[in-house]
Amino acid sequence: MNRVKTALARLWKRLLAAVCVVACICSVAACGSGDETGKIRIGIKFDQPGLGFKKSGTYVGFDVDVAKYVAKQLGYSEDEIVWKEAPSKQREAMLQNGDVDMILATYSITDARKNAVSFAGPYFVAGQDLLVRRDDTSIKGPEDLNGKRLCSVTGSTSATTVKEKFANEVQLMEQPGYAECATALFSGIVDAVTTDDIILAGLASASRGKLKVVGKPFTQEYYGVGIKKGDKAFAKKINAAIESMIKDGAWQRAVEDNTKGTGYKPNAQYNPPKPTEGE
Repeated sequence: MNRVKTALARLWKRLLAAVCVVACICSVAACGSGDETGKIRIGIKFDQPGLGFKKSGTYVGFDVDVAKYVAKQLGYSEDEIVWKEAPSKQREAMLQNGDVDMILATYSITDARKNAVSFAGPYFVAGQDLLVRRDDTSIKGPEDLNGKRLCSVTGSTSATTVKEKFANEVQLMEQPGYAECATALFSGIVDAVTTDDIILAGLASASRGKLKVVGKPFTQEYYGVGIKKGDKAFAKKINAAIESMIKDGAWQRAVEDNTKGTGYKPNAQYNPPKPTEGE
């Protein structure tokens, strides 16, 4: 009898343990699915100094500052923002799949992209430029690219521009992020990195004087807030928030704070822009 009782006790403990495991799994799953309830999910870059950069568990940069301002105007505090990494080639899919509510990730507004998603904004106008090693005097502008090796990011408008304008002149290496491009430039694998001037300014600052921006932009890139296609009401609210940020001086402060020490100045002919996209 004692043996039977002992066996039953062991079985009962095992059943309790199994129930607890299942309960814990269900609880974790429920917590995971509920973490984002009542919050706004915003896609940003995690690897762009001065724009969208993940640093010791926090997020800093101009795109981040604009995103925080817009979120606040929409009724969300900073602790109600869920930050998600938005690599260039994944941005459209993230919006289409509902992984994020909006994306602020140096996301240039183009007709091709508007076939898949909609935009609010623009909130900034950059220009594509070139980043070279500090001691390089052979590249002073796009006219000096013949025979050079360039690096840009897969899925970016910068890579598309190089293919369209300089396909017969340069050898293009595409990388998943600009950190990889900067590494290739440091090591001499490429001669220059090309993307928007404000991105390059952040990379130059992070290089501690080893890299420099050429300073001859050759495009205009209108940064928009990516949203789900056709959501005009949301676009109108975001545009109103950007307009408010520009009017109260927060936009200018964000530009200055995030480009301090780089010598970068946004093109006053285009900045600050009028946010009317998507309405």
